[in-house]
Amino acid sequence: MFSKKHGFFVLKKKYYIFVVCFLLVVSSVVVYFTAIRPTFMPKPVHTIVIDAGHGGKDGGAVGKTSDTSESFLNLQYSLTLGKICEEFGFKVIQTRSDMGGLYSPFAANKKRSEMEKRKEIIDKSSPDIVVSIHMNSYPSSEARGSQVYYANDSDTGKLLADSVQKTLFQNIEYSKNTAKVGDFYILNCTKMPAILVECGFLSNPEEESLLLEEEYKQKFCYNLFCGILKFYKNF
Repeated sequence: MFSKKHGFFVLKKKYYIFVVCFLLVVSSVVVYFTAIRPTFMPKPVHTIVIDAGHGGKDGGAVGKTSDTSESFLNLQYSLTLGKICEEFGFKVIQTRSDMGGLYSPFAANKKRSEMEKRKEIIDKSSPDIVVSIHMNSYPSSEARGSQVYYANDSDTGKLLADSVQKTLFQNIEYSKNTAKVGDFYILNCTKMPAILVECGFLSNPEEESLLLEEEYKQKFCYNLFCGILKFYKNF
């Protein structure tokens, strides 16, 4: 004899079976898409080595009014530039990601050890380009403006430097309008297009103040990145 109570348990059983089946389907879908997700992740097309100059005991230049070390600002600008590059799908290799030095603590010549480590990172990464970040200083406090350097025998390095310098000149006040040849180890140690960017003068109080501002840092690094993009577009 069929009763309401019996019907209730039948419906309840069917409901549980439905819920269990639904959960099994959902879990299988989740597992499936979780398993295949990496194959749909876009792979970075370009690799950039971003080199934050100095570090460790080598603090570089010092701010005229704030006593901020160049090595600290180099790192901040390098990390910001790296984040922007990654947001646009580039693979970024930072030569350093903290305030420590790259030199071996047992090296007699720590500067040479540091430079060799930078070269090792670049060689191992096989990047498309190298961008070394620095801050400038000069005896006269009137000197100011960003300057981009490239290796004398690098045609592609010059193209990259020209592209970045032009973009900075158009968008960052007081930036120089022409890239220059620079005899720097970081430029000469690789055959890849490499530039060294002096973002501004810590010896100029007004420019030092700007370089310390978060908004200015974001603006500068974004325009530096735009210069890099233009190089890729025209190269």
